[in-house]
Amino acid sequence: MTTTPTRTPTTPTPYPWRWHALAALLLAEAMNLLDATIVQVAAPAVHAGLGGSVSDVQWFSTAYTLPFAVLLITGGRLGDIAGRRRVFVLGVTLFTAASVACALAPTAGLLIAFRAVQGAAAAVIIPQTIGLIKAMFEGDELSRALGSIGPVMGLAAVCGPVLGGVLTHADLFGSSWRAAFLVNVPVALVVLALSPRLLENRAPHRPALDWPGTALAATGTGLLVYPLIGTNLTELPPRDRASLALGLLTLAGFALHQRRTTAPLLEPSLFTHRGFPPALATSTTFFAVTNGLLTVVVLQLQLQAGQGVLAAGLSLTPWSIGLAVSSWLSGRRGAGRRMMPYGLGLVLTGLTAAAAVYATTAGTAPTHYPWPLLPALALVGLGAGLFTPAFFTLALRPLRPQEVGSAAGALNAVQQLGATLGVAVLGSTYLDGSAAAACAVAAALTALCWATSRRM
Repeated sequence: MTTTPTRTPTTPTPYPWRWHALAALLLAEAMNLLDATIVQVAAPAVHAGLGGSVSDVQWFSTAYTLPFAVLLITGGRLGDIAGRRRVFVLGVTLFTAASVACALAPTAGLLIAFRAVQGAAAAVIIPQTIGLIKAMFEGDELSRALGSIGPVMGLAAVCGPVLGGVLTHADLFGSSWRAAFLVNVPVALVVLALSPRLLENRAPHRPALDWPGTALAATGTGLLVYPLIGTNLTELPPRDRASLALGLLTLAGFALHQRRTTAPLLEPSLFTHRGFPPALATSTTFFAVTNGLLTVVVLQLQLQAGQGVLAAGLSLTPWSIGLAVSSWLSGRRGAGRRMMPYGLGLVLTGLTAAAAVYATTAGTAPTHYPWPLLPALALVGLGAGLFTPAFFTLALRPLRPQEVGSAAGALNAVQQLGATLGVAVLGSTYLDGSAAAACAVAAALTALCWATSRRM
C-alpha cells in the first residue's frame, strides 16, 4: 500500500523529492497553459473541418479560458479543503479525458463544449501548484521554485501556437488538428507517474466553498465576454450593450456578496497586502496583451498574408526564443522589481514596431510575408521574459499559508480572464479593423500595465 507523503511545519530537513515534484507541477502548468493557446493557429483548420460560424474561431480559445478563469478560485479552495495533491491528480485525470474528447469531437459545438470541460479541469489543477511548492520548499529554494513558474507559463503560452501549427501541418496518421489535443495525453501520463512524489498539503484552517459567489462571478464574466466575440466593438447592438451592462451589475453583486458572506472566495486578508490589488490588475492587462496579440498575429498571417498553418506557427519562434533567453537571464540576475519596467518597455517597443510593419504592408499582395514582423515579435518575447519572473516572485512572496489557495486562484483567474478579454477585444479589433489598430490597442494596455505594476 502506497502512503501519501506528508509534512508538518516542524520537519527539520528539506523534502527529499521536492525537485521531482516540481517537475510534475511545472509540466502540468505547461500542459494547461499550452492548451490555452495551442488552438489559435489550428483554429482555421478546425473551422474548415467542422464548419460553423466564423466567430467559432474565437470560441475555440475562449471556451477554454473562460471557465478556466471563473473557476480557478473555487479550484484553489477545493485544494485547501480536500488536499492539494488529491485535487491535483483528479484534475489531471479529468483534463486528459477531456483532451481525448476534444480530439474526437465531430462538430464545432461539441468541441466548444469539451473545451469548456478542459478549462474547468485546468481550473482545478493550476491553483494547487503554488500551495504545493510552498509546502515543499523553503528559503532561497522557495524563491527559485516560485520564480520558475513565470517563465514556464510564458514559454508554454507562446509555444502553444508553434506546436499547434507544427502538429496540424504534420497531419500525423491523418489526424490534422486533432493531434493538437492528443499531445496532452503522454504529457499527462508523465505528470500522473510523478504525482506520488508530491507532498499532500491543505490549508491550516478548513475554508468553506462559496457556491453563490462562484455562480455570480461566472455569470457576470460570461455576460461581459459573450458580446465581445465576433462583433464590431464600435457598433455594438442594443442586446450586446445590455449584456455588458448586466454583466457589470452582476460582478458588482459579486463584490457586494464577497463583503457580506462569512465564506468569501477571496481571503479578505489578501487585500491588506498593499501590492495585491495592483498585482491583479497588472496580471489582467499583461496577459490580455500577450494572448490577444498571439491571436492577431496568427489570424493575420493565415487570413490576410496567405500563409499556411505551419508558417503561422513557426512565425512565433522569435517570440519563444526571446522569452526563453530573457527568462534565463532574469533568473540568473535575480527577478527583482527593476526587471518589470524594463520588460514592459521592450514589449511596448515590439508592439510599436509590429504596428508599423502592419501599417506599411497593409496594401501588399496576399502572399507577401511580413518579414520585419519577426524582430518585433522577438522584442515582445524578450520583454515578456523579463517581466513574468519578476512579477510572480514579487506578487507571491508575502503570502501567508492561509492565503495561498485563494491568492493562487485569484492570480491565475485574472490571468485567464485577461487572456479571454485579450482574444475577444484584440481579435475583434483585427477582424473589424486592422492588425495595426489591434497593436495600438495592445500598446495602450501595456501602458496601463506599466502604471499598475508601479503600485505593487
